Amino acid sequence: MSVGEDVRAEDNRPQQSLGTAAARKLATTTKSAPQMQEISSRWLLRMLPWVDVQGGTYRVNRRLTYTVGDGRVTFVKTGDQVAVVPAELAELPALRAYDDPEVLEELARRCQQRRFAPGDVLAEFGSRADEVFLLAHGKVEKIGTGPYGDDAVLGVLADGAYFGDRALLDPDAIWEYTARAVTACTVLTLPRRDVDQVAARAGSLSEHLQSRRSVPAQPANRYGEKAIELAAGHTGEPDVPHTFVDYEAAPREYELSIAQTVLRIHTRVADLYNQPMNQTEHQLRLTTEALRERQEHELVNHPEFGLLHNCEYDQRLQPHDGVPGPDDMDELLSRRRGTKLFLAHPRAIAAFGRELNRRGLVPETVDIGGNRIPTWRGVPIFPCNKIPVSEARTSSIIAMRTGEEDQGVVGLRQSGIPDEIEPSLSVRFMGINEQAVISYLVTAYYSAAVLVPDALGVLENVEIGRWR
Repeated sequence: MSVGEDVRAEDNRPQQSLGTAAARKLATTTKSAPQMQEISSRWLLRMLPWVDVQGGTYRVNRRLTYTVGDGRVTFVKTGDQVAVVPAELAELPALRAYDDPEVLEELARRCQQRRFAPGDVLAEFGSRADEVFLLAHGKVEKIGTGPYGDDAVLGVLADGAYFGDRALLDPDAIWEYTARAVTACTVLTLPRRDVDQVAARAGSLSEHLQSRRSVPAQPANRYGEKAIELAAGHTGEPDVPHTFVDYEAAPREYELSIAQTVLRIHTRVADLYNQPMNQTEHQLRLTTEALRERQEHELVNHPEFGLLHNCEYDQRLQPHDGVPGPDDMDELLSRRRGTKLFLAHPRAIAAFGRELNRRGLVPETVDIGGNRIPTWRGVPIFPCNKIPVSEARTSSIIAMRTGEEDQGVVGLRQSGIPDEIEPSLSVRFMGINEQAVISYLVTAYYSAAVLVPDALGVLENVEIGRWR
């Protein structure tokens, strides 16, 4: 008998016992609670110190700081042509607070687009500085002379940076460093002669530039804060200097942001399909998880209070070799005291790990809440999948000092709100409509504040896709 005939013979035999399909009709099914793939570790929410805010607003009072125009310049791109947004020219120290739109538009039209290949020199040390460079795309190294006569990298500039702005105020200015392209760069240049030509026709610009040249330098410390006059090491009876500590006249205020949704549950579901698991409870649980995920995303990416947008320009660094390396992480640490944590996308952490492997280094780990977290110089590196990864496969690494006592970064919330189920998160019953659907308003209030600029630093444009 063939195999096929044997199988057909077994199929024709009468059934001798109850089948599994029929038996399952009487069996009790063991079920899991509803699962959700969106839930992440949310280390930022867990590690950020939270401050209770009364009245929904948190004011950060700081010592008076002299603004020196340390923003970034924004560009618009049409095909292969790049243009600077006219109003963004006011980010240059020489044009700060100048607001004549027609004049700024004329200056923007006079900007000349230029391209440089890797290794090209944009400006050479000691030569005359007669134009401003606006870096639309690419990376540029500022190279100076080291203490032993060799070349030393003073800094790395990237998209949105500018340099050579002293040329607009000082006709005798010279380049104090060499600017060299690290990657292919697209640059807009604004010659001083064009600015002088526009100023000759626009009296407001001429007066503004003249006032900027004549304003005496204000005594300030290296952080730009108004100096506190002190005397030390003196003998005899000299006059002791008089001083006072001035505050910013318009301190920044952070208002609590909000994330809300209306959860709807039919009464029939809540009444009849409630065993062995409470439907309302699990619907609320999953909705709350989604709100917390959105909260962490906003704390990282929100344009007003998000960490990536609130980092000062002088606290933004560029990797020297593209990939995040130990040297870049050391530089990030050196910009602030008492760094408490790093935040990085998991793929950026993997890229940093590959660079450590290439150099034969093994990072230490620390146990936090039962999880082994990698560290660098003793500072834990927490994964955060809310940090974006660009189409060019680049990301950012955030370094923070946290807490009010350390003048760091703090999270903001308001506890004790009505119908609160978690700090600053409430669930309010909204009633039952004519279709017998119950509605609950689920609300979360939150924000974040950077108390002093050096509490937050970002290593930008780290490459996460390079393997070598």
